[in-house]
Amino acid sequence: MINYSKDTDNIVTLTLDMKGRAANVINYEFGEAFLPVIEHLKKEKARRALRGVILTSAKKSFLEGGDLEYLYRATDTEQIFRFAEKLKVFLRDLERPGVPVVAAINGAALGTGFELALACHHRILLDDPTNRIGNPEINLGLIPGGGATIRLMWLLGIERAYEILTSGKHYPPHEALQAGIIDELAHSKKEMMEKAKTWLMSTPEGRRPWDRSEAAIPGGTAYDPKTGALIHRLATGLSRHYAPAKEALLRVLEDGSKVDFDTACRIESRQFSALVKSKSSKNMIKAFWFDYHAIKGGEKRPKGFGRFRPKQIGVIGAGMMGSGIALACLRNKMQVVLKDVSKPIAERGREYVKTRVGELVRSGELLREEAADMLKRIKTTDTSADFASCDLVIEAVFENRMVKQKVTREAEEFMDEYSIFGTNTISIPITKLAETSSRPDNYVGLHFFHPADEVPLVEIVRGDKTSEETIARAFDFSLAIWKTPIIVKDDWGFYAARVQNTYLLEGITLLQEGYLPALIENLGSQAGMPKGALAMADDLGLDFALKYEHQAAAHYGAQYLQHPAVDVLNTMIGELQRTGRNKRAGFYEYEEGEERRLWTGLKDHFPVTQSGFNAEEIQERLLFVQVIEAVWCMQEGVIQSIPEANLGSIYGWGFPASKGGVIQYVVDYGLEAFLDRCRYFEEAYGPRFRAPKFIRKVIGLKSN
Repeated sequence: MINYSKDTDNIVTLTLDMKGRAANVINYEFGEAFLPVIEHLKKEKARRALRGVILTSAKKSFLEGGDLEYLYRATDTEQIFRFAEKLKVFLRDLERPGVPVVAAINGAALGTGFELALACHHRILLDDPTNRIGNPEINLGLIPGGGATIRLMWLLGIERAYEILTSGKHYPPHEALQAGIIDELAHSKKEMMEKAKTWLMSTPEGRRPWDRSEAAIPGGTAYDPKTGALIHRLATGLSRHYAPAKEALLRVLEDGSKVDFDTACRIESRQFSALVKSKSSKNMIKAFWFDYHAIKGGEKRPKGFGRFRPKQIGVIGAGMMGSGIALACLRNKMQVVLKDVSKPIAERGREYVKTRVGELVRSGELLREEAADMLKRIKTTDTSADFASCDLVIEAVFENRMVKQKVTREAEEFMDEYSIFGTNTISIPITKLAETSSRPDNYVGLHFFHPADEVPLVEIVRGDKTSEETIARAFDFSLAIWKTPIIVKDDWGFYAARVQNTYLLEGITLLQEGYLPALIENLGSQAGMPKGALAMADDLGLDFALKYEHQAAAHYGAQYLQHPAVDVLNTMIGELQRTGRNKRAGFYEYEEGEERRLWTGLKDHFPVTQSGFNAEEIQERLLFVQVIEAVWCMQEGVIQSIPEANLGSIYGWGFPASKGGVIQYVVDYGLEAFLDRCRYFEEAYGPRFRAPKFIRKVIGLKSN
């Protein structure tokens, strides 16, 4: 569990090595093993036989986070509080004896794993580009529970601590050094241990800033007028969105800055305990841990096919989407051939990649050497002959069937018989696009989301003739570029666009009903959506929103009931010639750069007639339509698993993460209560709120 060794300079090395596990984790077993070690160190210190301590790991990673299974099931607030306090006592015992302690971080240290490193007086990280450290608890609707909030506040100040902890980032080595959360980098394990010993030999006593009477929090406490104003500004920004974990974090920083360290840590424990018990954290742990690992583990990947390890990727179309796909591949060690109609146009794509790579270097996410290597691995071309050695070719050209089919034929003429072709379309059926393919079994939809190098989702769309092996290969490719793959049926709108459209249409319907446009937008954001429905409609393009409705009408035939928002869309597109951001005229009007504001002419065409409003009801309408459509998608086989439906909704169009995704929303709300509310909405607003009978089966699957 913990290997203890001591050298002739009285420096102790504690090597973490949990038996029977691939990685070290902080749990009850870990804590029990460390207690006698701490007591022994205290005795060694008392008899002046201890110069310093090096804490490192025998595993590939340093220390992984806490037990998420426990946190997911924990419901007793006081028990959770005692759990957090016990962890804090252990970490305080490590940092308080006066003996300097160095964390020699040889691998990943995230969450509670990084809490242990923060409790050490000095932190040295192995400079391996795969290593990641930090406190990403905010991504699970939590805050740190072991004192990291308070330690970072004392080390960096309230503003920087808030920025780091709310980012949820997994920091690579150089960015971690730049952020100030580690002290040194080492190029090898040998150098790391040598640096650790050198620091200990030159540091007679280990005492943290918060244990020194003369020390102060950088930038001041919440009592300081400037810092107080900062906290007020941050709190005001949070009030516009549902963000309980960020609000709790800000309260801990504000209140914790006014008291001593140990009292501040207890404040953190109280807020941590409340969040662990909250529905939002349970939902987020379910989505980002359990659902994520179900997908990543290949729950829906076709069985019986070996792992696909693509080395060279062809990309057709050097626009923002194609260049973003190219960048995602380059960041994961692949070669890229980027093609467009001419070499100069293809070079524009390289310039985009170069610009983005430069930004990553400046932020510390990439080394200059890594950036240079990435740019060496991209080749621009105007001929499909350069795809001869590609394992996969992805087209990301203009959303036009004939253009997409043309570039497919040109590429397939030179592609290897074992390579696959992926089309990045948002609205054209894959089966129709594959009609001109010479190898329809190797043809698959790969729907990326803008910006392609950042959004962690890919829809894998199965055409009528797409083979199971091609689906498996597309799945493996998506994982290789760190995307979450969801496999969807080739049906109108696929999954993400189809369900997202219900949110846009409901917002437009509210406009038609006479609600103030700003109210619609604000309530959408407060419900947890990334932006208002009208803004999202503008970003998609009103013509696409209408196109999906036309596809629905064609699909359902006589059963189709026209959505009330269609009349508004026809007015905006046909009469007013306002189709959205692409034309810089939609529900919003656009100024220089990215600035926009709601179009002042909306009131002339869609007058405000509602004098009052029920905020909760409007927010629920905006969310319910998405949930209901997602269940229809499951009933129709468009998407086949709950984890895919949940994470697809969060990553694909921004369904509130705090709700855990579209299906988890029903679980959180309560099935019978949800169905009762659907009946109320159906009677008040129409059949689009009719819940599919299949929902009982879906929630039955969820509860098993």
